[in-house]
Amino acid sequence: VTASVDKTARVWDARTGQPLTAPLQHQNGVEAAEFSPDGQRVATSSKDNTARVWDARTGQPLTEPMKHNGWVWSARFSADGRWLLTASSDSAVRLWDAHTGQLLRKFEHTAIVTDAQFSPDCLCVATASADGTARVWDARTGRPLTWPLKHNGRVIFVEFSPDGRRLATASRDGEARIWDVRSGQLLAGPLKHDDWVHDASFSPDGHRVVTTSWDGSARIWELPLAPVPVPGWLPELAEALAAQR
Repeated sequence: VTASVDKTARVWDARTGQPLTAPLQHQNGVEAAEFSPDGQRVATSSKDNTARVWDARTGQPLTEPMKHNGWVWSARFSADGRWLLTASSDSAVRLWDAHTGQLLRKFEHTAIVTDAQFSPDCLCVATASADGTARVWDARTGRPLTWPLKHNGRVIFVEFSPDGRRLATASRDGEARIWDVRSGQLLAGPLKHDDWVHDASFSPDGHRVVTTSWDGSARIWELPLAPVPVPGWLPELAEALAAQR
C-alpha cells in the first residue's frame, strides 16, 4: 500500500505491480498508509485533517472519517487490530475503535504531534512531538506514565522495543535516545548523527538499534542490556574504567 500527494492511497499486487482496488480517495495529500495486522484493512492519514479505515480487498471505507483539527501525520493499528492511533498537527493523539470509528481517548502535547505508536501489549502509547519531548501514556486511562522524555529539538519518531520495556526516540537535534518505559530513565545515548535523525528501529532481538539520518547515513548501534534502576555510582565507575563517556 502506498500514500501520495495526489490525494490517494493505493493497494497493489506485490507480484505484478497492478492495483487491486480503486484509489482510496482523500480531499488532500495522503501522508501515510498501513495495513492492519491481519491484512484485511488499510488505515490512511491525510492533510485533509482525517484518518480513514478501508477494506483492503474492495477499497470501500469501513468507518466515517476520523477527524482532527489539523493535518493527520500517521494512523497506526494496535497489534491486535482493535484500535487505531492518529497523530496530528493539532497537538493531539487520538485513540479510536478501528472497527466503528468511535473516539475513545485523547493524549495532548503542547505542539504538533509527529508520531504515535502502541506498545506490543497494547497497554501503553508513545508519542513524539515538536515540543521537543516524547511521552509514554497508559492506553486505558490516558494518563502519562513518566515525565516528558526530552530532546533538544523536535522529536520525529518513537518505537517500542520488541519486549515493550524500552523506547527509542529520534529527533531533529541529530540524536536518537533509548529510554526505560517504566521509569523514563535514559538508558543509552545520545546516538549522534550530523543532521536530523528521522528513524530509530530495534532489531527483532532488541540488542541493536538502527538509525537513519538526513546526513545521508544509517548506523547500527549495540545496546547495553542492564537492569534498571541503575545505582548512581555505576555509570561513573564504568566511565572511569573505560576512559570514555
